[in-house]
Amino acid sequence: MAIEFISGCKAAAEAARLANVDVVAAYPITPQTSIVEYLAKDVSNGRLKAEMVLAESEHSAMSACVGASMVGARAFTATASQGLALMHEVLFYAAGLRLPIVSVIVNRSLASPVSIFADFKDSLAQRDTGWLQFYVESCQEILDSVLIAYRVIEDSRVLLPAFVCMEGFVLSHLSEPVDVPDVQTVSKFLPACDPKYPTLDLKDPKIFNVMAFPDTYEEFERDKQISMLNAFEALQEAYQDFEKIFGRKYQDVETYRVEDADIVLATMGAAAGTAMMVVDQLRSLGERVGLVKVRTFRPFPRRQLREILSHARVVGVLDRDLSIGSTGILFQELQSSLYNQPQRPLMQNFIAGLGGRDIHQGTIGAIFQSLKDTLQKGFVEKNLNWPDENREVLSIWGLPVDHDD
Repeated sequence: MAIEFISGCKAAAEAARLANVDVVAAYPITPQTSIVEYLAKDVSNGRLKAEMVLAESEHSAMSACVGASMVGARAFTATASQGLALMHEVLFYAAGLRLPIVSVIVNRSLASPVSIFADFKDSLAQRDTGWLQFYVESCQEILDSVLIAYRVIEDSRVLLPAFVCMEGFVLSHLSEPVDVPDVQTVSKFLPACDPKYPTLDLKDPKIFNVMAFPDTYEEFERDKQISMLNAFEALQEAYQDFEKIFGRKYQDVETYRVEDADIVLATMGAAAGTAMMVVDQLRSLGERVGLVKVRTFRPFPRRQLREILSHARVVGVLDRDLSIGSTGILFQELQSSLYNQPQRPLMQNFIAGLGGRDIHQGTIGAIFQSLKDTLQKGFVEKNLNWPDENREVLSIWGLPVDHDD
């Protein structure tokens, strides 16, 4: 192992190399492009013995991954934003054919208007496609999560594709010290690709993607649901082995100072690191606050979150996304998970960081202040909140403020 000062994109490329992928399908889009550029260089210089497929679109790139995986190859790609939207059709094929493909998503806002900066709307818009989804906080976590993802999705209990999601520019172009293991150590955790599913074979012909009539289609969907839930067990086993080999510990849900917390903030991605500092500041003032970071969004860790939040009195959810006309997507998932509990906490949703706007300590401090006010009142006065909104712009555009509820 060696500590290297590398970017999030480089960490993703190193992970694909260490996973010894057989096929890389590539189409450039900001801010993902450097991932496949690094891999193209590794293929060119012989550092990675893989087939580099230069596709004419993201739709074709995912189609190439599907074809590669169907012959038993370990396939990898990366994309963002409009590129992921263009892949949408093929994502359902990958999940339905039970193909363990990994795609790194360098999260970027969706047009229109055009933005090259980060929020989670692109990947969360794909939440119903049947792909596992992991959200990371650091460059180290990017590398580790790609390896963990392959280990889990190639398990015969799962056999579904996976996204590893990092925020564009926030992590993709940020350089941090990353522990990059050697191939021999990685092979102890992630063995060579050995397909546990039917593959295309000229000596053993098969028919794939057959028509499913109403008497069977629902059972295909149920099968994917069962497999997705099976991922929890496979993940726990992978986390345990990963810690033994590499010394780093991961969980589907990671907590910070929640044991006695009355107020808990839940979020995903890089904002968690900033929130930890705010939690420490408030704890030093005697305030009982805590943080929950959701790493695994699909499958959604309902049981773990119910247990973790069983004693919280107020839960805030910081969403770097928005389901237009409703609320944040993480908020919806978490609220539905807690709804049938005998004692439910008060819950508030906070939308921030859209289009790459910085989520800084001041924003998170304002969120905690709002949650403290809710705790004191004993009821939620405003469900959907915009703690970092630019009210000057709203006023210039003639848009109403506080019009969401």
